[in-house]
Amino acid sequence: MYRFAKAAVNISGQAMRQVRHGSNLPQNFHSKYGAGVLVSGAIFCTAVWGYVLTSTGITWNLSPVGKLQPKPWREE
Repeated sequence: MYRFAKAAVNISGQAMRQVRHGSNLPQNFHSKYGAGVLVSGAIFCTAVWGYVLTSTGITWNLSPVGKLQPKPWREE
């Protein structure tokens, strides 16, 4: 248990040093472009769904109430 605790403290100490000194490192892709990719993806998704909902002529049939009628009874 002592070895595990010592290793855990060592790992947490290394993590603290990396966090403390991480601001001097070059930025990674996510910190540079993450927000832009997220916003452009949201705009693209909204544009595609806007086109699908308005221009494709799809009949959505959201509620079947009043649209479904029973078939007439046939006696043979």
